[in-house]
Amino acid sequence: MAGPVVDADYLKEIEKARRDLRALISSNKCAPIMLRLAWHDAGTYDVKTKTGGPNGSIRLMAEYSHGSNSGLKIAIDLLEPAKQKHPKITYADLYQLAGVVAIEVTGGPTIDFVPGRKDSSSCPKEGRLPDANKGALHLREVFYRMGLSDKDIVALSGGHTLGRAHKDRSGFEGAWTRDPLKFDNSYFKQLLKEEADGLLKLPTDKALVQDPQFRPYVELYAKDEDAFFSDYAESHKKLSELGFTPPRICLTSKPEVKPSALFVQAAVGVAAAAAVLTLSYYYDVHKNMC
Repeated sequence: MAGPVVDADYLKEIEKARRDLRALISSNKCAPIMLRLAWHDAGTYDVKTKTGGPNGSIRLMAEYSHGSNSGLKIAIDLLEPAKQKHPKITYADLYQLAGVVAIEVTGGPTIDFVPGRKDSSSCPKEGRLPDANKGALHLREVFYRMGLSDKDIVALSGGHTLGRAHKDRSGFEGAWTRDPLKFDNSYFKQLLKEEADGLLKLPTDKALVQDPQFRPYVELYAKDEDAFFSDYAESHKKLSELGFTPPRICLTSKPEVKPSALFVQAAVGVAAAAAVLTLSYYYDVHKNMC
């Protein structure tokens, strides 16, 4: 499928959809499943074959019926009214935007969102997403296949601070943290505790503490929430853009510069200020744009 034309109108629709998603996710308390939807749509990427990735294909039965996607039809259905209200926006952009907003409304870091993803009707074969029953070697196989690093693995795992596992979906039951609707660094603090305190610790969670390359990141994020937020925002952006080349943004009209902003006493000053301000404004607004 062709990608969307990312112009001023498309960017306006993205901002309108962002507002709608804030209301939807807050009122339905569905941030965890929206984050999971975004992750699972993106997490199928294969850096070698350039297949899978954040392309909206998870909306199709052939993909959302994969065992690892059990329950995600709930999120897909919740987002369909937003898609119908904002038809210009691709499913691929909508699902990733929902993941970004899910982090935002639960108190997490602001994640840079660049629109323009293409929708795809081609679904990857089952088996590309992480298996919670396995350990560090498996995590590396999955995330390295995407083109991600050890730091990305640990930072993204911190997203488990949101939500809970459901036995009918994953075979596991319970939450990772005391407040599964608050994005913070408590997941890492919990990992370092000797006792589980009744909270969930999956084999993939334990691997983060047991592996000598993963553990230093766990320890850092447990004591420094700012470091976690910074690294999480970076890794989430990478995940949401796997295989995606941000398009040039085309604005069809020139931005208006108010005369009052150019006012100076002398005529020469007016001309100089106008030239400097205009060039500066155009550089800021039009860099990487057509």
